[in-house]
Amino acid sequence: MIFNRIRTRRPVPAGACPYAHTPAATAAPASPATAAAAANVAGYTGFTAARPTARRAGHFTDPAQAADFVRQFHREQPGEGDPTPRLREVLDEIERTGTYEQTYPELVFGARLAWRNAARCIGRLYWRSLVVRDLRHLSSADDIAGQSFEHLRLATNGGRIRPVVSVFAPDRPGRPAARIVNQQLVRYAGHPAAGGGWTGDPAGAQLTARARDLGWKCAEQPFEVLPLLVQERPGVRPEWYELPDGTALEVELTHPDHGWFAELGLRWYAVPAISDMTLEIGGVRYPTAPFNGWYMGTEIGARNLADADRYNLLAEVAGRLGLDVSSERTLWRDRALVELNVAVLHSFQEAGVMMADHHTESERFLKHIAQEKRLGRPTPADWSWIVPPVSGGLTPVFHRYYDPVDPALRPAFVPREPW
Repeated sequence: MIFNRIRTRRPVPAGACPYAHTPAATAAPASPATAAAAANVAGYTGFTAARPTARRAGHFTDPAQAADFVRQFHREQPGEGDPTPRLREVLDEIERTGTYEQTYPELVFGARLAWRNAARCIGRLYWRSLVVRDLRHLSSADDIAGQSFEHLRLATNGGRIRPVVSVFAPDRPGRPAARIVNQQLVRYAGHPAAGGGWTGDPAGAQLTARARDLGWKCAEQPFEVLPLLVQERPGVRPEWYELPDGTALEVELTHPDHGWFAELGLRWYAVPAISDMTLEIGGVRYPTAPFNGWYMGTEIGARNLADADRYNLLAEVAGRLGLDVSSERTLWRDRALVELNVAVLHSFQEAGVMMADHHTESERFLKHIAQEKRLGRPTPADWSWIVPPVSGGLTPVFHRYYDPVDPALRPAFVPREPW
């Protein structure tokens, strides 16, 4: 997914989290020296670590991270003026409550920066276009499910996919916020077949089993959309919600040159919305912040449908093409893979659903790097994830090095900490 290349680079065991970010370190209470340094802003020294505060065990906010973010916000938004008054306000609130509430402009800026900082995303040229939905007042499972379905409708946009993030209630000291259990808002179920193999997507197997334990009735079809599971707090059973009709736009896959391709009965959903990562901005953690971009064709054609631990369709496609599969030297896998990707790009285009190809997106990523360089900013990137999984050497992103990745860079979308 453009915006979410963090999702698809390496093989993923069934039910595992499909991201491989370096986990964020668990925050620890600031030492008196650290607290004083963070608060000593333009002569402000009101933050006293010895004073009783809400900064005890739980999801408190690191004042140093908060101060760094406020400074960056004002530095990159010159119209916001001198950051000193806001710094004092934020640090006072952290002292009193253990955290602070970000303004809507801060939330928007932070969410967009999280995209800009995503080292494994090739689509960052568009980071300023992210639509940020402020839903921080919502924390119930019913509200989260309902607004997640609305997220999909807004993002789908009749096929003209919008990049959207929906930010629900943050973690607070001693009060972890509700969480979406699903890896993505839309995902297909996976069922182990009696004779070996799978029906559906093995990557959805763990969530499928959990949903069934909660009472979900499934039909064991190859492309069966899983329900949305929302857990309000630790130790409580998740609530599950079927996706309403019309929520998940799906594209039936055909091939421009091979009529038999339609007989395979393949399809894929239009909006890849990641829902199991934490959005971290200025020390505040939003564990329920589903976000999406749009697909790059190779994510579906070269990974989801082709990987041996996913739909594993290369042998089927090769057989239909009449390829010689007796030896790897015939490159039958490569030829089948290209035709599978041709079908994906063709089908999305015919359906009027936005999708990028890896050659065009590679050129756009270099444009993003050039823009950031003119602004004096580095562009951290993980080469092994930026280079597409098909014809990597034919793309310009293959033939260069990138700025190193700092795992502590914030704001960011980071793996969610377990309860």
